[in-house]
Amino acid sequence: MTKAIKKQALGRGLSALLKDPENDITSVEDKNADKVVGNIIELEISAIEINPFQPRSNFNEESLRELATSIKELGVIQPITVRKLDFNKYQLISGERRLRASTLVGLTTVPAYIRIANDNESLVMALVENIQRHDLDPIEIALSYQRLIDEIQLTQEQMSERVGKKRSTIANYLRLLKLDPIIQTGIRDGFISMGHGRAIINIEDLDIQTDIYQKIVSQNLSVRETETLVKNYHESLKPKPEGEEKPKSASSFVVKETQKNTFNDYFGAKVDVKVAGNGKGKITIPFNSEADFNRIIKLING
Repeated sequence: MTKAIKKQALGRGLSALLKDPENDITSVEDKNADKVVGNIIELEISAIEINPFQPRSNFNEESLRELATSIKELGVIQPITVRKLDFNKYQLISGERRLRASTLVGLTTVPAYIRIANDNESLVMALVENIQRHDLDPIEIALSYQRLIDEIQLTQEQMSERVGKKRSTIANYLRLLKLDPIIQTGIRDGFISMGHGRAIINIEDLDIQTDIYQKIVSQNLSVRETETLVKNYHESLKPKPEGEEKPKSASSFVVKETQKNTFNDYFGAKVDVKVAGNGKGKITIPFNSEADFNRIIKLING
């Protein structure tokens, strides 16, 4: 008999123990608790409820089907983790993909580790386990860190110790939550990367953020090109040193007074001539009455 078969048989035996009302285990001090806590036990999927603290909100359907195929052929290699809520009632702490895939292939039981934990401990375990083990997108990871701050009052330093990540790494994820919601969705959907987001976050104006985001998507800009775009934006905001005039466009020119007088003499009116920096401009010819307007028309028509 292989080790895996022995474990499975042991798990089924412990599962029967948990279904005995006279041996209901609610704390680590209860009789037979040492046989349950920390051991792999075959639990009925119907007795497991999804963890409301689960940070993952998106599940790739193709990836889920691939996992289901693997489970159908090899079984659930890595047990899920649950906490005991009541008699024969459990709540998932980690392993929702494995649980979903097991359900897809029609399994009625799944191997599980049983923990006895309060809500806060469950939240911490779920968030930390998911951050470490699963391919959460950057925004989901950032939201997980934020929940640890808001609901468990962990500092970034404490989170660094719990999840094994540098404090600077955690700070970079948290900064993504300052992005416009449209951009956060773009990161979650894979339109732009976390690197793009880290570049955009250096701009406080949300409207400018979204303008740059649209350019990244429409022009397929790289992270380096995005960083340059953001740098140029900040450069444009810097005040010009006193006495420094904005260089005129090479296509611009100055209309001389004698040239203006030529218009004035020809039309018999004070003609206004304006030239923009790009060399384009307009000529405004005033008139005093309908008769004066018709006079000017005749001059133009020759």
